[in-house]
Amino acid sequence: MSRVWNFSAGPAALPEAVLQRAQAEMLDWNGSGASVMELSHRGKRFVELAADAERRLRGLLAVPAGYKVLFLQGGATQHFAQIPMNLAPEGGSADYIVTGHWSEKAVREASPYIDARVAASSASANFLDLPPRDTWILNPDAAYVHYTSNETIQGVEFHDIPDVGRVPLVADMSSNILSGPLDVSRFGLIYAGAQKNIGPSGLVVMIVRDELLARPGRPMAKIFRYAEHAANDSMLNTPNTWGWYLAGLTFEWLEQQGGLAAMGERNARKAKTLYDAIDGSGGFYSSPVAVHARSRMNVPFTLHDASLDAAFLAESEAEGLLALKGHKAVGGMRASLYNAVPQAAVDALVQFMRDFATRHG
Repeated sequence: MSRVWNFSAGPAALPEAVLQRAQAEMLDWNGSGASVMELSHRGKRFVELAADAERRLRGLLAVPAGYKVLFLQGGATQHFAQIPMNLAPEGGSADYIVTGHWSEKAVREASPYIDARVAASSASANFLDLPPRDTWILNPDAAYVHYTSNETIQGVEFHDIPDVGRVPLVADMSSNILSGPLDVSRFGLIYAGAQKNIGPSGLVVMIVRDELLARPGRPMAKIFRYAEHAANDSMLNTPNTWGWYLAGLTFEWLEQQGGLAAMGERNARKAKTLYDAIDGSGGFYSSPVAVHARSRMNVPFTLHDASLDAAFLAESEAEGLLALKGHKAVGGMRASLYNAVPQAAVDALVQFMRDFATRHG
């Protein structure tokens, strides 16, 4: 068996040490004589696993008192709709900062339940930049302000936390959570699909301020109400036990790497390596994203001649560089540099890019 360098945007690379441990424990987890996937989520062993995973996540992010941590299902897309159901009353409104595909989708999915106002947008810049702060028109009476901290398709990222006053800030952090230190106290709610920096797809991690859970919301089934999930320790229904287990292993791996400060430095170095190669290619490669808004996690780039795209993809895959094709909405190439992608993978990609440019330039 040979492992490739995996640049997939998601589901994405997992730490090799996590995969090896999961492999070793597949048939007999924690001395139980069974797989973790075969055990009751209400049994003592799994309840302890769940509590340990939450403790590790709280430690990594320094989650302050007054926040609940939930392990949910549905992917971030489900929560585009579920968040307004929980945080806004019927007839209420919320502000959305639109910076690409996923924040656009968040607005669409919220619209059946609230007045989802676009308070700022970078559509006029083809989502290759962030909307200047002085253009944001925020409603002080909004139920919340929502933004996507990193857009995986367009490759733009907020490198600071927006100041939105007293209105609760809600962030979809699916693609850059745990990539560096974060001041959780600045947020009312953070949510993230797991399949990029946490674990396998099918799990959503949510960090939500207690006071938001107390909002009356609107009539809905218990399964959709976050407060019910919090009251039942994320076990209102059978959770994604496999995803929860792998998330816990990933949190432990992050601790072993030195925590989020170390990961932030590592991710900045990886991104700089690739952007420097693009910018220093003499125009053979280019990054369309405004420099100050460039994502550390997802790096889209184009070749000077699009007719070379097919050769680039075929030759890179032959060299063990996986999933470099850009999203169909924007074309070109994209390298995703999540936590589990090592510096060696980026170095291998950069060397291939240089060799390809030499051969085809």
